[in-house]
Order: sequence, then C-alpha cells, then structure tokens
Amino acid sequence: MADRLGPTRALVAVLALVLAALAGCSSDAAPAGTFTGSRVDPPFDVADVTLTDTEGQPFSLTDPGQRLSLVFFGYTHCPDVCPLVMSTISSALTRLDDADRAQVQLVFVSTDPTRDDADTLRNYLRGYDPTGVGLRGSLGDVATLAKSVGIFVADAQQLASGGYDLGSHGSQIIGVDGDGRAPVFWDGQVSSAELAADVHTLLAAS
Repeated sequence: MADRLGPTRALVAVLALVLAALAGCSSDAAPAGTFTGSRVDPPFDVADVTLTDTEGQPFSLTDPGQRLSLVFFGYTHCPDVCPLVMSTISSALTRLDDADRAQVQLVFVSTDPTRDDADTLRNYLRGYDPTGVGLRGSLGDVATLAKSVGIFVADAQQLASGGYDLGSHGSQIIGVDGDGRAPVFWDGQVSSAELAADVHTLLAAS
C-alpha cells in the first residue's frame, strides 16, 4: 500500500508545482527582465518649445534638470482613449517605490487649448496625479513639440473648438529624459505593471 501511495504523492507534488507556476503567470506584475516600451535609437530630440503650466509659469521639456517625464498629448473632453491612458499612467506611478517616484513626473499636453484653460487642466489632473504638470499653448507650438517626438497633431481629426483629437493613433506615452531627449515610447495598450517596470529600468540605468 505504501508503494502505491508513493507515486500518487509524487504526482500531487508535481501538480502543486504546476498550479503554483500558473498562479504566478496570472499575476499582473511584468515579468522580470523584460522591457515593453519601444526604444528609439537615436532618441528623438525634443523641440525647444516653451508652453505654460497650470500656474501660469513657462515650462519646457528641454529645461536642464527635468525629471524623467511621461508625456501624453490629449484633451480633457476626450471621452475614451485619454482617460484610459491617463489611468494607466496614474496606476503605474503608484506602483513605484518612493525613490523612483521622486524621479518621475506626469506631463499632460493639451491639444485643445481653447477649452482646456488652466483651471480645467488642474481639475482634470487631480483625478489622476495632483502633482502632474498640465501644459497648454498655441496649437502651432503643441504641434511642433508633438512632431519632434513622432506624434503628428496636424493629421488628427479637428475638433469644433479648433483643437485636435489624436484618437487611438496618437495615444502613445512618450518618455523624455533630463537631457531633453525621448529615448522610448509606449503604446497606449501598455499595462500599468509593464509601464512601472520599464520606468524602474530606465531610472536604474540613468
């Protein structure tokens, strides 16, 4: 009887290991050692464009000493794509430890500056990251900045307000480093776990 139970117990042990492995695969954490974002080589040179933040102060992504910026172009009245991507960024930021979080900032660039005044942008960002930077400026300046990182605002659908709806084709998250370069971008479908893991990798390498 003991000999018969031996193989059975071994089979149970194997099944337990398999189930444990499957449980690990179902986790929403990004696999260690993977990088989900698309590397840009050579990196985009970010246009030296000065926009205005929600406090009325000038802001440029090329200013020396900027933290790693997760940049997204959108507008506050966007009904679908923008809220999804902004929620992903917000969730990714909460996954970072304190040391990493202190080195990263969310930057939201409005493509609808007529409706997205300072108060509107500020209130919008409170729902995702109260410390985030909301930027607005002329559509010409916004388009120049966007084009320099591979996003073509002028090709997007124009809104009745005069702004632009980039839609799903412009839903990328752009990573801009402290040297005013964009060495990476993420598709809007990236998960918060993947984005957070990539941010940690970038910071560790800097």
